[in-house]
Amino acid sequence: MRYLALLAFALMPFGAIAQDWEDRQVFGARDQPALRILSSTDTSFFAPIIKDFIKAAPNFSVEYFVTGTADLDRKFRASPDQFDVVISSAMDLQLKLANDGFAARLSTIEHPETAQWHDSLFAFTSEPAAIVINKRLLGDLPVPNSRQDLIELLRAYPERFHGKVGTYDVRQSGLGYLFATQDARASETYWRLMEVMGRIDARLYCCSGQMIDDLRAGDLAIAYNVLGSYAQARTKTSQDLLIILPSEFPTTMMRTVLASQSAKEPLGAELFIRHLLELQTIADPQNFPLPPMTPTQTSEGQATISLDPALMTYLDQMKRDAFIREWENAVVQHD
Repeated sequence: MRYLALLAFALMPFGAIAQDWEDRQVFGARDQPALRILSSTDTSFFAPIIKDFIKAAPNFSVEYFVTGTADLDRKFRASPDQFDVVISSAMDLQLKLANDGFAARLSTIEHPETAQWHDSLFAFTSEPAAIVINKRLLGDLPVPNSRQDLIELLRAYPERFHGKVGTYDVRQSGLGYLFATQDARASETYWRLMEVMGRIDARLYCCSGQMIDDLRAGDLAIAYNVLGSYAQARTKTSQDLLIILPSEFPTTMMRTVLASQSAKEPLGAELFIRHLLELQTIADPQNFPLPPMTPTQTSEGQATISLDPALMTYLDQMKRDAFIREWENAVVQHD
């Protein structure tokens, strides 16, 4: 009995952080060293990538943990030695992790300068935020092709869209906060849109997947700033979804990966990142079902979020608090 109690105590540190995962799966032979990957990306997107990696490196297994972007940052900071690789769509939080010394420097990896930070953080996708519409619920109303179009549509038909529009809860979602701050920097239209959404009781979400689920179910008519890659994947099984990239500019993020400075499997972490970046260049949808980085990510007409120190501006606590207050005044405190 005493032995069991001691064993339980020994397992507590990892057990504490292993609770409440959105998903957790193991790939490969369980008798091989486990590479632990902490990610905000749905397993369905990464399973082909992981399986291809294990084919190339069969002496590793992979334990893949999925959670939200803000929760990912908290869990990794609390226990950086429990994970070998960290993957997130929240570029600002990832850049701060690297800047704070949590990422190993992999100086022998060659990657475009615009898609990496100090050889420690590497971008491997280019993904726009989209307006996603349930065509059946929109009916014969005009399709909004820009943020201004969306504002005018919601103002013209407030009763029809009351409680039927969704967006991120930026207080809870790291990616949602990133998209919101970048939208606000680029155009004042963002705040007008948030005020209109607040007046029609917009529904707030942690993540793109839940918004898309509710769009498919008919609980939402429109969702704003949904990850285009997630929505595109769902169009294969749903004819109701229509994806709109705002015509004035789509805000485009790059999904990033880092190796933990405290990794228990540092060799495996580097091998996995190398393999991931190589798959991205090949862009075979069978093995890499995410939008790869392309030359168009830096073209005019797109607000591509850059990997540079300015990205961390809104992570300053005073600036974050001020932004959240303004957002709440627009979206939440609308009565």
